[in-house]
Amino acid sequence: MLEPIVWSELFAGVPVAFQVLFWIALTLTVISFVSIASLAVAGFRYRRGRRRPILEGAPGEDDFLWVFVVPALDEEVTIADSVARLLDAEAHRAVVLVVDDGSTDRTGEILRGIDDPRLRVLTRTAPNARRGKAAALNEAYRHIRDELLTEPGFSGIADDRVIVGIIDADGRLERHAPARVAWHFADPRTAGVQVLVRIYNANRFLTWAQDVEFSSFGLVYQAGRASWGTANMGGNGQFNRLSALTSIAVDDGPWRDRLTEDQDLGVRLLQAGWRGGQENGAAIDQQGVPAIRRLYRQRVRWAQGGWQALGLIGGSARLEQGPIARIDAVHYLLTPVLISIAGLDFFATIVLAVVLQVPVVPASLTIFLLFLTLGFGPGFITLSLRGRGIRGLLLALVETVPYAVYTWIVFPVFLTALARHWTGRTNWAKTAREAIGPRLPDPADPLASDGSGRTNVEGQAQPRP
Repeated sequence: MLEPIVWSELFAGVPVAFQVLFWIALTLTVISFVSIASLAVAGFRYRRGRRRPILEGAPGEDDFLWVFVVPALDEEVTIADSVARLLDAEAHRAVVLVVDDGSTDRTGEILRGIDDPRLRVLTRTAPNARRGKAAALNEAYRHIRDELLTEPGFSGIADDRVIVGIIDADGRLERHAPARVAWHFADPRTAGVQVLVRIYNANRFLTWAQDVEFSSFGLVYQAGRASWGTANMGGNGQFNRLSALTSIAVDDGPWRDRLTEDQDLGVRLLQAGWRGGQENGAAIDQQGVPAIRRLYRQRVRWAQGGWQALGLIGGSARLEQGPIARIDAVHYLLTPVLISIAGLDFFATIVLAVVLQVPVVPASLTIFLLFLTLGFGPGFITLSLRGRGIRGLLLALVETVPYAVYTWIVFPVFLTALARHWTGRTNWAKTAREAIGPRLPDPADPLASDGSGRTNVEGQAQPRP
């Protein structure tokens, strides 16, 4: 029979400084476990027991003007594919607005070769170009308000009926996305809706793991928060109401100069009293990063953006969605701190065992719990949701192990990002794109492959959350 744990003696024999670290790590582990479990339950209720019906008279995609904004900086590899798919989207009133942010490759030439009146190109030149994604998005925002909506064909459209979609230049938005997103905006308090993000070149370990990672964000974290109205915007595939963007605009526009300007925007919208939704019945596919060095460079930038976002924690008290949502909002913003503590805990355990030769069985327990909670938990839930039946569940059990390894491979980026944040380094290198396959399937064939290894959306069962 197992003896009961004597909590006061859990870390007996371990130096005091290490005990403090282990107790902090264990406390945060419990909090993280409760958070993931709460989000999983809330997400399940959102998907199953709380499906919002499409009410008669609810707005459809034809009740809105859809402006797809595509920031583009040296995107000759993917820009034609992305724009073609947006022009093919099922939207009665749509404009594709590409911001060419000082490209030096063939991006501008390719765009000039696309003959479609719905395509507009804003060409930024030095010294205003290449000042970050936020600056490019704000340029598009000003163009929409000051020029697009003054044109005869659009002048009568109210700001709350203009939906601004942010699409990365490698994005492959599903054709039916506007129709699946539109119903969320029946609630006048809804500022934005994020669609599910997937990786279309998930044919290697790293890109497969990124596909699971993005699915976890949408199917677990975002679905849970959507039940509270606090789903955040994830960058690619976010759709924002123009009036909501205007309500938080500062200086040049709603986006601020941050390394993760999407996270910053989404959090500020929620703190301004708006609601955020998630639509997992529509998706946008993008390229994953296949090389570890490029992946680390990308994730260091994202992690540094997370450190920048710590300044938003104080505003979490203004959320109108209740105490649980406010606690979750603080926990979300503290992610870089939590993961960094987990890494220090792991390092401290090795130091005790190898260098100081101190028995660390209790400390190893905290490592195991952290590994189980932060690595296995979301990954297993996501992989289970992506599978079907007993076979899918068993496959999820097997696949969770390599995915958990991936989550621990990338966690050092948070400490690297912290060092950059402390030293004030905010420069970053753009993630290079890979060459892509065929552009579009035959629209007449609903089961045609789109060249990404996936079946076209009409051939999939797409549940509405």
